[in-house]
Amino acid sequence: MFHSYAAIGDSFTEGIGDDLPNGSVRGWADFVALGLAAAAREPIGYANLANRGRKLGPIIDEQLEAAIALRPEVISFNGGGNDMLRPRMPEVRVAERFREAVHRIRGAGIHVLMLSGANPTDHLPLGRVFDARGVRLTAALDDLAELDGVTFVDNFNDRGLRDIRYWSPDKLHLNSLGHARVASNVLTALGVDVPDEWGVAEVAAAPAGTRSRSTAAYYREFVLPWIGRRLTGRSSGDGRTAKRPTLEPLAPDAAR
Repeated sequence: MFHSYAAIGDSFTEGIGDDLPNGSVRGWADFVALGLAAAAREPIGYANLANRGRKLGPIIDEQLEAAIALRPEVISFNGGGNDMLRPRMPEVRVAERFREAVHRIRGAGIHVLMLSGANPTDHLPLGRVFDARGVRLTAALDDLAELDGVTFVDNFNDRGLRDIRYWSPDKLHLNSLGHARVASNVLTALGVDVPDEWGVAEVAAAPAGTRSRSTAAYYREFVLPWIGRRLTGRSSGDGRTAKRPTLEPLAPDAAR
């Protein structure tokens, strides 16, 4: 049972796609923290240092040591998704840095919750290219799952999670249902009950959605702005700070 938890990563961990009425985002890491608090039946400390748009290098350089300094009992670590979407991906170097980060967390005596990201490639232009990169990166890091003090949650190979029902209109980020399913995968791996009121099992049992098509409107609204940021060296996370930079208490009744 963990009573303190810190999350690092990119938009996947920040919670992009799971938008709340007040303009903030929630996401799977928030759900996991809620599940841990519900299981503990007392408040836990929760921090989320993730920032959208970050490649693996900046995640490690900007977030890793800050998370370790909080001294949580568990740190969730995911990254590499934005590296996969670049024209060229230094796969060996990305795998090496990921491996180094896992060992750094373990070396600090903190449990590592290692996640692969959800796989959006069924619905993206050039999806086969990105899928192949994700397969290779996941396989290259598979041995880390056997280490003591590491829990690996393989969302990339969760076939059901590829269903369009779990994805936002941009087809790159999960929606609230998708984030809840990832949280369910994580809590199950940790041996923690998934609250029934989240409806994860009910949604998973529903008929699958139809495969989406990329229309001209989709390219105008989502693809072209993304290309524009790449050409100008900008990131969607520029100027943003962590939504929960310290271990703040989270009450168990918040899980409802």
